[in-house]
Amino acid sequence: MAQYPGDLLYTKDHEWARVDGDRARIGVTAYAVEQLGDITLVELPPVGEDVQAQERCGDIESVKTVSELFAPVSGEVLEVNQDLEDSPELINEAPYQTGWLMVVRVSDPDELSSLMDAAAYEEYLGTLE
Repeated sequence: MAQYPGDLLYTKDHEWARVDGDRARIGVTAYAVEQLGDITLVELPPVGEDVQAQERCGDIESVKTVSELFAPVSGEVLEVNQDLEDSPELINEAPYQTGWLMVVRVSDPDELSSLMDAAAYEEYLGTLE
């Protein structure tokens, strides 16, 4: 099984959040990338838009399917990864580094307690196989 970074929080929808103060950098996990295959397009909310935890905030298309993206936390979108517009394959190549999706200002820090740490996420993945 793949290793999942210990400094991230995870959702059952296979998104991750790297929290730094009131900001969360968000992406999709290596497990999601594995399931999707080669990613061809990403649609993300515009900067300034508010997203809600566990609600759809975009789409990710691959050669296999189109999947919805869900926000791990609520807040305002501060930044989106512009590099993905021309190079969505960055998600396949480095989902935890250059393949991040967006940065959100966390509006409700209490929501972070509903996310899983790496060990809990790996345990959850074990129930899917």
